[in-house]
Amino acid sequence: MKTLLMTISRDLKVAYRNPADVINPLVFFVIVISLFPLGISPSADVLVGIAPGVIWVAALLSCLLSFELMFRSDYEDGSLEQMTFGSGPFILVIMGKIVSHWIMTGLPLALLSPLLGMMLFVPPPGLTALMLSLLLATPTLSLLGSVGAGLTVGLRKGGVLVAILVLPLFVPVLILATAMVQTGIQGGDYTGHMLWLGALLAIATGISPLATSAAVRISLSH
Repeated sequence: MKTLLMTISRDLKVAYRNPADVINPLVFFVIVISLFPLGISPSADVLVGIAPGVIWVAALLSCLLSFELMFRSDYEDGSLEQMTFGSGPFILVIMGKIVSHWIMTGLPLALLSPLLGMMLFVPPPGLTALMLSLLLATPTLSLLGSVGAGLTVGLRKGGVLVAILVLPLFVPVLILATAMVQTGIQGGDYTGHMLWLGALLAIATGISPLATSAAVRISLSH
């Protein structure tokens, strides 16, 4: 636990010193959603129909922007290679980086989502479903994205390759999350969607840190 907490604390301090890396995905999220009422229609009936897909696609793309940064600074200064030989288990270092990535990216997106949902005329039950879907599914995105980030850590401009690697893995999360928000907007019961998203999170939590630690070691060995 000490290794895990130290890694999270270190990454949050690094992010505090480089706020642009944290703010850019959030600004992108807000801008993309803000443009839809201007580009499609200001009508409430139109916007509430597309709101689940728009908000979730924007959130997914915002997360993609940040995956390349997950290991980049540690790789460039050589500390990532030292971590692989550290006294603590390397998988806990990886887990700490995934948690800190979610705190800096997924959590702010979830907290911003009700405000942006109101801008798209999402009713209160839909806003609750939207926030819950982001809180449940964005950790899964961080876990799955870490695998792609680990595989491309030694490559220059690996952001596009990360997107190609992880986007197919995001499709089930995107489908379930948007369906959950749509069900919430219609006043239905979305407990089943939450259970499926929770199951995906549990599976990703068990597999992704192992796969990411192996991916990072492979990348560093070449």
